[in-house]
Amino acid sequence: MSIIKYVLLGVIQGLTEFLPVSSSAHLVIFQEILKIQENQILFDITLHLGTLLAIVVFLFKELKQLVKTKVLLYVFLSAVATAVIVILGKDFFENMFSSAKNCSLPLLITGLVLLATKKFMHGERRLPNLKITDGLWLGVVQGFAVIPGLSRSGVTISTLLFRGVERETAFKFSFLASILAILGALFFKISDFSQLSFLEFRPMIFGFSASFFSGLLALKILLIFLRQARLYLFGYYCLVLALVVWIF
Repeated sequence: MSIIKYVLLGVIQGLTEFLPVSSSAHLVIFQEILKIQENQILFDITLHLGTLLAIVVFLFKELKQLVKTKVLLYVFLSAVATAVIVILGKDFFENMFSSAKNCSLPLLITGLVLLATKKFMHGERRLPNLKITDGLWLGVVQGFAVIPGLSRSGVTISTLLFRGVERETAFKFSFLASILAILGALFFKISDFSQLSFLEFRPMIFGFSASFFSGLLALKILLIFLRQARLYLFGYYCLVLALVVWIF
């Protein structure tokens, strides 16, 4: 695969990982369009590492404060819940990556969930007021968001909004919790990286860089939409994309 394709997929990953439109669905769709078959899941993880770095840079201040609060415990609990779901459904989740058409129903669900947030934009609970159940619910939803088409950022932020969490707090907690989830995925696939040749590894660096810089841009855009209480607008995009994928 040419470096241009890696960069293109990196940009797609960076933008769609944080915008609530499902990065995994877009990667599956474009990998099918571009006829990419090799190391799909491994490459997906590489791009997620780029967006992981974007999260760390964007929320660095919050990360330093996190270690001094009980929220750190809730992040760990959410990671455990996510791991349980992913491990139990591993075969099912991996099979969902086999065809772009599998993304249509999850995209439909994501769209409907996002549209439902329109009436839940006035929560008041901030980071110090989060509960254990917030972390557990986030973890469970995050586990199922492995399914391509089910947006991790979309369904986790929406779940927190439904539970009365303030908009910007839902944004921060969702992405802070995603750090361990991404690291967990890397842990289970770390041995695969040692099997890569230099020719395979080199272009992945370009994909990683593209996902990092586009990820920073997407985080800023999403935060603006949340502050303006317009998260639901992404729901219309997901519904249209679900229909297009199903038909074509």
